[in-house]
Amino acid sequence: MEELKKPQNLETNKPISADEANKEKNNIKLKYVKLGYHYLVSNGIYLILIPFLALILVHLSTFTVEDVFKIWNHLKLINFITLFLCSSSIVFAVTLYFMSKPRKVYLVDYSCYKPKPHRKVTREHFLQLSAACGCFSDKSMTFQRKILEKSGFGQKTYGPKGLMEIPQNQSMAESRSETEMLIFGAIDGVLLKTGVNPRDIGILVVNSSLFNPAPSLSAVIVNHYKLRGNILSYNLGGMGCSAGLISIDLAKDLLQVHPNSYALVVSTENITRNWYMGNEPSMLVTNCLFRIGAAAIILSNRSSDGQRSKYQLIHTVRTHKGADDNSYACVTQREDENQVVGVSLSKDLMVVAGEALKSNITTLGPLVLPVSEQLLFFATLVSRKIFKMKIKPYIPDFKLAFEHFCIHAGGRGVLDEVEKNLALTPWLMEPSRMTLYRFGNTSSSSLWYELSYSEAKGRVKKGDRVWQIGFGSGFKCNSAVWHALRTINPDKDNNNPWIDEINDFPAHIPKFTPIVY
Repeated sequence: MEELKKPQNLETNKPISADEANKEKNNIKLKYVKLGYHYLVSNGIYLILIPFLALILVHLSTFTVEDVFKIWNHLKLINFITLFLCSSSIVFAVTLYFMSKPRKVYLVDYSCYKPKPHRKVTREHFLQLSAACGCFSDKSMTFQRKILEKSGFGQKTYGPKGLMEIPQNQSMAESRSETEMLIFGAIDGVLLKTGVNPRDIGILVVNSSLFNPAPSLSAVIVNHYKLRGNILSYNLGGMGCSAGLISIDLAKDLLQVHPNSYALVVSTENITRNWYMGNEPSMLVTNCLFRIGAAAIILSNRSSDGQRSKYQLIHTVRTHKGADDNSYACVTQREDENQVVGVSLSKDLMVVAGEALKSNITTLGPLVLPVSEQLLFFATLVSRKIFKMKIKPYIPDFKLAFEHFCIHAGGRGVLDEVEKNLALTPWLMEPSRMTLYRFGNTSSSSLWYELSYSEAKGRVKKGDRVWQIGFGSGFKCNSAVWHALRTINPDKDNNNPWIDEINDFPAHIPKFTPIVY
């Protein structure tokens, strides 16, 4: 790894001292606090106007016929022009309120693709395939074995057809075949569950970080399902495992300006094309952790879909740490010394992910935390920043704001870091750990396998709040907050990828199991 640059002043590009760097870091954290309260204040007008309008309507409902005639007689004494101007102002204000009010965004339903049983690859089979390709040294094979033993993976994750052959087939045709199998399987599932006609879909957002052929994957979907010609289609690439929530955020913004619309969001990643055939340890980790998977989500802003939808999207918060050199360089697609392309993971990844998470939750906190937690947080902040008291920063208890947590299953280390930072219980971490154990790291779609797990367990009740947290190269940490509109009955969802084996979980996940191959 190249030596990272020393901290610099962003305006002068000159090196800065350690004290100045810490001061700048504290200012950045304070910026995220301000950003969270900016979101809160921006939407505060609706919290004030709704009770006020409700009070007026309640008062008007007490009027009798005689009261109406009395008001009418009084109005006759008022100048007609004055009455017209007042009435127009009221109508204008009410119209402006309803026009500026954000449209509700509903998650009608979603589907996670579950590959066929013959695609399963045990840890022993994975190492046999790696040894058979003949490109890895004995040292690299030992390294991969250790990664797998400590990964938190089970024996039922899925691999692509091209890499399960001897010799491996990494052709463009095989890569297309893998991605089409995943995205078509996920989309078929969500269309079946929702009954939405493909011609009614007005917005399409697809994310695949490392595989972006021409025509684009969004064009592949338009062609396969014969979507309408004026569809708004977007193809997001190079944004890492957090791209799934970026796609949700983009679809949400588009639904704000396009009424009466359905949005289809598809999240996947391609393994075949991005298998690393070299011997650099930092680039071998991705071979061990990534497995195939995909999710398709139908969003709607139609009021008529409120009754049948599973969730309502409440908040999306995106945090980008790319201005920091250390964060920017921690996940990089590059060539090794032998010109073999792969994705390199820095040793600083856990630290960078932790800092990105802290920045994200600092912005999200004011939007979701109860007042008691916010007061404690601000009391600690004022004591540290203004009175210079040497006390630990207060970490709010997000368990008071959410019933369910879906944390990107990037690896056991990532989950351990989040569990520690947020002080979560094993029960709350269970969906993320079981997803890593059963399906591996499926990149941006892992959050939806985790939510499917909670649904299959019968845990999601009406009124529950769900927090999805995604991490990705750049470095980014993104959040989405969902509100359950109804209790999810697992018995009515045969398309859930967990439903036929949910009674096998939670299973004991061994921390270290020697692999013999």
